[in-house]
Parts: sequence; structure tokens; C-alpha cells
Amino acid sequence: MGAGHPECPERLQAIDDQLIASRISDYLQHREAPEADIAQIARVHTVNAISLVRDNVPPVGEYYPLDSDTLLNAHSWKAALRAAGAAVAATDAVIRGEVDNAFCSVRPPGHHARPSAPMGFCMFNNVAIAARHALEVHGLARVAIIDFDVHHGNGTEEAFADEPRVLMTSFFQHPFYPYTGAELAGPGHDHIVNVPVPAYTGGDVVRQLVTEKWLPALHAHQPQMLFISAGFDAHREDDMGQMGLVEADYAWITTQLMTIARLYANGRIVSCLEGGYNLSALGRSVAAHLRVLAELD
Repeated sequence: MGAGHPECPERLQAIDDQLIASRISDYLQHREAPEADIAQIARVHTVNAISLVRDNVPPVGEYYPLDSDTLLNAHSWKAALRAAGAAVAATDAVIRGEVDNAFCSVRPPGHHARPSAPMGFCMFNNVAIAARHALEVHGLARVAIIDFDVHHGNGTEEAFADEPRVLMTSFFQHPFYPYTGAELAGPGHDHIVNVPVPAYTGGDVVRQLVTEKWLPALHAHQPQMLFISAGFDAHREDDMGQMGLVEADYAWITTQLMTIARLYANGRIVSCLEGGYNLSALGRSVAAHLRVLAELD
């Protein structure tokens, strides 16, 4: 998205480098991301939202602003198709039993993308597209989306606000961009479990909130598959937010989700990269997350 933008290609290189350095990479099966087709994206996004990305791709070397911090370049359309396509392909592979679980190391991220428009670095909502694919194509009756990014996943919540088959649990710094998530309540929205937390919240508080808020909701919902919006910008070294998590907290959260998945979902998890902008902290946090998913300890 241009020089100096935090959502940069170096993010994925930092993850790859850390997985190699920590000797995790050799234990993982690596797959190329296919492109999603329009029908898969259209289960979540309107025709106008799709055309905003597809029809405004600029020439090489130029940028087209979708909003003040979300820009298209000549390759953005293809990248967005592959990010969504990775999530769909991972869902297929996990449900078919080809892999135990999957992590989609993709960009652009997705959880801010609303059904009606891109926003917040996000073109299409990768996790929402994958969850809808699991429901509509594979016929699952209940799924859960767990979002631990420092920012509220407003696009995901909007996509499933009236869909009780999808339990969404999240914590996020509040008040903070996109300034949503604290207001949804009342009848019909019991499947949305938002836990807003103030700046400088640390891992001890987050673990207690996960135990008290997330886990009872997940046990009650008994999801047949788990999807994770895996943002790592709540790390204490990440300047994008002001929270205080460390690698051990991400590993602990992942362990709790693995337990839920084993109980109700035959272990099925698809995790998709969202935020995380301090390159060192991002690489270390993803490695901790994958070490648990791959059961390497």
C-alpha cells in the first residue's frame, strides 16, 4: 500500500523467517493459495463491494484509495482473491481430512471488510467467506469465529449479526479503531460475545476474560468448526495498539481453542492472519500459535 505503510509485504517474510529459524517450518505442509471465485466472495460481499476492488485497480506504480488508509495497487485484486481463496481452500482441506488444521499466512487481512465495502487495510473478509463456505457448501450447522486482533472485527460482526449459526467471540482494545463492538446487545445477538478492554490490558486479564466469557459461550454453542481471526497486534511490542500480550498468551489462547475443537469439531480449525505490524513480534507470535496448532510441544 505504499512506502511506510504498516500493512507491508515484509510481514509475511518475517513470519516465514521466524518459522525457519524456530525449526517449525519443516513440520508444516505448505500449500499455494488459489484464487477465490466471485461466487464464494459474494456469499459475504455485495456486488458493489466486489466491484470497488475489481474495477479500480490502478496501473503499475500508482495507487487508488478505497479509504484513507486502504489503497489498491496494480496487484491488489489478485492478492485479495488469493487471500480469500486460501481461507476457502484451507476450509476444504480441513473438512476433507487432508490436514488437521490450517493457518493462512495471507495479506491483505480481512476482518474490517464490511459486506458493503472494504476498509481498514482489508479488501474482502477472508474468515467470513470461509465460515460461510463451511455452512453453505459443506453443510455444517454451527461454526465459531474467534477474533483476538487488537481491533474489533466490525466487518465480521456485521456479516453475521443476524446469523445464530455463527458464534463470534472477540476481545479488542476500546475505545479504539474502528470504534465499534461495544454497542451490540439485546435479544437475538447472544451469539456475539464482544469483550472490550482498555488500553494496557495485559495477558493475565485477557486469560481471565477468555475463561469467563469465551469458553462458556463456545461450550454452549458446540461449534463443528472453528475459525480464528489471528491478529497479533495486541502484542506489547506492537505500536499499532496499546495492549500487553506476549507470545505465551497467544499460545495459551490457541491451546484453549484446540481443546474446544477436539471436543466438538473433530479438531477442525482454520486460522487466518489479520493484524500484527511489529515484524519481530509478529513472527514470534505466529510461531507460538503454529507450534500449538501443529502440536509440536
